[in-house]
Amino acid sequence: MKSDRLVQEAPVPGSFRVIPRAEHAISRKSISAGALRVLYRLHEAGHRACLVGGAVRDLLLGGHPKDFDVATDATPEQVRALFRNCRLIGRRFRLAHVVFGREIVEVATFRGSSDDGSGDRHLVDGRLVRDNVYGSIEEDAVRRDFTINALYYDIADFSVLDSVGGMDDLRHRMLRLIGDPEQRYREDPVRMLRAARLAAKLGFGIDAATAAPFATLGALLAEAPPARLFDESLKMFLAGHGLASFRTLEQHGLLQQVFPATARVLAREGSGHFRHLIEQTLANTDARVREDKPVTPAFLFAALLWEPVRLAAQALVDTGSDPIAAWSHAAERILREQAQRVAIPRRFTIAVEEIWAMQPRFSQRTRKRAFRLLEHPRFRAAYDFLVLRADESPELAELAAWWTEAQSLGHEQLGERLASVPPSASVEAAAVAPGKRKRPRRRRRKGKAGAAVAPTAEGGD
Repeated sequence: MKSDRLVQEAPVPGSFRVIPRAEHAISRKSISAGALRVLYRLHEAGHRACLVGGAVRDLLLGGHPKDFDVATDATPEQVRALFRNCRLIGRRFRLAHVVFGREIVEVATFRGSSDDGSGDRHLVDGRLVRDNVYGSIEEDAVRRDFTINALYYDIADFSVLDSVGGMDDLRHRMLRLIGDPEQRYREDPVRMLRAARLAAKLGFGIDAATAAPFATLGALLAEAPPARLFDESLKMFLAGHGLASFRTLEQHGLLQQVFPATARVLAREGSGHFRHLIEQTLANTDARVREDKPVTPAFLFAALLWEPVRLAAQALVDTGSDPIAAWSHAAERILREQAQRVAIPRRFTIAVEEIWAMQPRFSQRTRKRAFRLLEHPRFRAAYDFLVLRADESPELAELAAWWTEAQSLGHEQLGERLASVPPSASVEAAAVAPGKRKRPRRRRRKGKAGAAVAPTAEGGD
């Protein structure tokens, strides 16, 4: 971005500052072929067509956007009439998706600021639940969330249009909300998470007025649909800037609104091991994203909720509960509570519980159990989790080192090594209560009705 030539007074909302092609760094070579086809066809049909949002922002910052959004004065129905490969989606915001193979170009009609009765706008308790009122590009700009997302690249003359001071905010690396922050957050509380996520992703600061309502309005996030917060969590933590997002959420008091159990434990004294587990998990995930390696939400949630579950299970053990039953009950309760904020799909909670349940099995290094553990489909994730926990105690560090070496040995070599390992002390050594021995359990005698004996420490393995 040729920033020195762009330092002017911020434009008055509703009037555009026009930055000609010679004074900005966006090149059509950096725009996807699909997005260019959409822009040109709309323009040739007599419609105004602009690239808008994150793609413009990232191109001006020298980045390489993966998604390109288009804004136009054409209605969704008019867009569909121009493209056979188009489908209309959405109730809250009516959008057109134009599909080119694996690329989807999202096309939105300019949003209006007032409804004359011809549109479709609906608010509930101040929250915008439907908004299909169309207007001009000037109205559309002030309806967007952050100034740096309200920049338009006009295909008609290749200029960049700015009516809210987005160019100056880009230069100063500052995230600023358009309009009255309190009103905008009441319309959509998830904007608070978007602010934290974008600031973390871009390495920007958050404008003081934009951040001020977090303390008083953060609780509104409890009213957001849990499924939507799950999607937002994936964007925050699994898109390559998870560690920065976590720290930004915590810094601004938003972590407690999305992951309350996690925030409570982190606020306690002696939570250093748990913080290290979370931050190392996120750092490793960021590295995998940069290397285009797969990542899974299950591992993320296993780390974020590990200590709340462990502490809840230990509290039950201290009152005399069986460790296996205590762990199962604690895991179920914490996951259920978390689902009230973030709706984690069942396929992921199953994987989370398996990662947790396998932790005590690493200390059971008999030949039969070790080989069965190595063959478990979730072994690698559970092992990686064990390695992250290794700083909790010297015993766990030794255990992690042993399993690291075990994976490099052949079948016969590992069998010989296992023959020399002393029996493990107890199942909870690696899970519920490190360093404490489990009281021996009494087996129930099999009655006439054929009742089964109480489960063993293996959990039925």
